[in-house]
Amino acid sequence: MTTPSADRTLALETVRITEAAAIAASQFMGGGDEKSADQAAVCAMHKALSGMDMDATVRIGEGIEGQADKLFVGEKVGTGNGPKLDIALVALEGKSIVARGGANALSVIAVAEDGGFLTVPNIYMDKIAIGPGLPDGIIDLDKEPADNLKDVADAKGVAVSDLVVCMLDRPRHAEIIGKIRAAGARIRLILDGDVSGVIATTQPEAEVDIFCGIGGAQQGVLGAAALRGAGGQMQGRLVYRNNDHRLEAQNAGIEDLERKYSADEMASGDVTFAATGITHSAMLKGVHHIPGGAITHSMVLRSKTGTLRFIEGRHDFTRWPDKS
Repeated sequence: MTTPSADRTLALETVRITEAAAIAASQFMGGGDEKSADQAAVCAMHKALSGMDMDATVRIGEGIEGQADKLFVGEKVGTGNGPKLDIALVALEGKSIVARGGANALSVIAVAEDGGFLTVPNIYMDKIAIGPGLPDGIIDLDKEPADNLKDVADAKGVAVSDLVVCMLDRPRHAEIIGKIRAAGARIRLILDGDVSGVIATTQPEAEVDIFCGIGGAQQGVLGAAALRGAGGQMQGRLVYRNNDHRLEAQNAGIEDLERKYSADEMASGDVTFAATGITHSAMLKGVHHIPGGAITHSMVLRSKTGTLRFIEGRHDFTRWPDKS
């Protein structure tokens, strides 16, 4: 266990890590090169993590060893001194967004006590999430969309037509989109970034009431980590496209392949979550480059206290040791 002072220090350090990755990725905004943007973010995040006083293991990362050179699942990061922690991360959520110069790209990291994150393979997860202040158990993946919408609308004291549902714009969502429209709710389709979609349910300025649909399982764990700090509810269930996916889940330690996981089950214990905007969103400003430096906008959440902080960083590159 860490001390309260160490927890606060860790919260600020996680922001420093996402800032570094966001600044690196932002230099490729609009350049049409997803790979270079992603590599820059990964390298910057890896370097920042290596200097932190902790004995940490990447549990959700950029891939398995052999497929990813850095930040792969199982990689040890940090100096080896300090608390034993688990790390979940996406150095660049929204590679295609950055390449296009679109909105909602983030750099994201979550830190938990050893064993705090559900280990999932890089497959799909069906998800539904809402923000704080609503009755427990109000959403369920097994309910029809119209029923979830009615229950949320009733709890908020609004009409279903007042609700906004956010989801990834994918052909696989055609059926649920049809059902949501038939129920009368409004829809916001996003091209990428389902971690940001989950977080949006907790931020009134984002004007999102529900996030749902099928996206990355690992992003589902990161979304759950954010909800642990900001409040809200979430359910996630793994989706298998073939038998290989089922084997991957079993090899990752998943025993009940059809289980519905709550946010607490996906990210347990004391969790710190940080995100820095790479491109602009309703929640976070993107990296703003200025002569000789950059301005960043980040959020950091702690599940222990429920505290959400927004941090503006002003970075003077002339004082950075490697000016990168």
